Amino acid sequence: MTKRTGEYFLLCLLIAMFQLQTFSQTTSYNQLCNEIQLARTINDRWAAEIYLGGTFSSTPSESRVLKTNIQRYVSGWAHYYLSPRWKLTSGLAYYYNKDVPDIGQYFSPEWRLSLQGIYYIHKTGFTLMTRMRGEFRVMMNEEGVYEDKYRYRQMLKYIQPLNGKILRRGVFYLFSTEELLFKPKAKSEGITFFDRNRFEIGAGYLFTDNFQLELSYLNEFMPRDNFNEMYNALQITLTFNNPLTNLKNAIFPKPAESDQDN
Repeated sequence: MTKRTGEYFLLCLLIAMFQLQTFSQTTSYNQLCNEIQLARTINDRWAAEIYLGGTFSSTPSESRVLKTNIQRYVSGWAHYYLSPRWKLTSGLAYYYNKDVPDIGQYFSPEWRLSLQGIYYIHKTGFTLMTRMRGEFRVMMNEEGVYEDKYRYRQMLKYIQPLNGKILRRGVFYLFSTEELLFKPKAKSEGITFFDRNRFEIGAGYLFTDNFQLELSYLNEFMPRDNFNEMYNALQITLTFNNPLTNLKNAIFPKPAESDQDN
């Protein structure tokens, strides 16, 4: 690890520790999040992804994390690569929410439409990216009525390969993100235009060019009317690139071309 990389991640850890100390009077919950990402390259400009995920969490009535599955979701994404630096994306997702502390201890399914732009800053040895995302959400309230909500998310992400200059097979890497979320009506509500802060730090490894694993810690702080909430989450993410094509090639390998006499 380079000196610059070590200093960056030390700073990230100090930020996380500062958050924990500053908001020590908040109500805290522990979580385990898992996600599978299936990506498919269509052509030089277009790509598609499907996310499958779920979250286990402690709740006000149950301290054991794995006792309560508060959320399951599936989402589909379409990506358009406008240029080497810009990627435009739209996504549609369904969230099966039950007993989510932030929403309430009731069934609250949600449909979510997302539009986002990602800007990449590629440098030798690391990548910096910023993501701008707008979300249109349709959620069921406590009375069983669907309500529309809007949210804006601004994220900055840093990726540092450790044993290579780019992300490829056999490369370990570190990453960190800082994201701020805002919504016109805060209460899902909240108290102000600022909804929450999400800080994440983790590491990943590419087993192959088409399969990678990420482990990370997420600290999510949410200011609310009469108290604050904080989530401490362990996240596990598996990513598969072109899974159907790779599975087909594994089951039905192409015969090797035979040498021909000149």
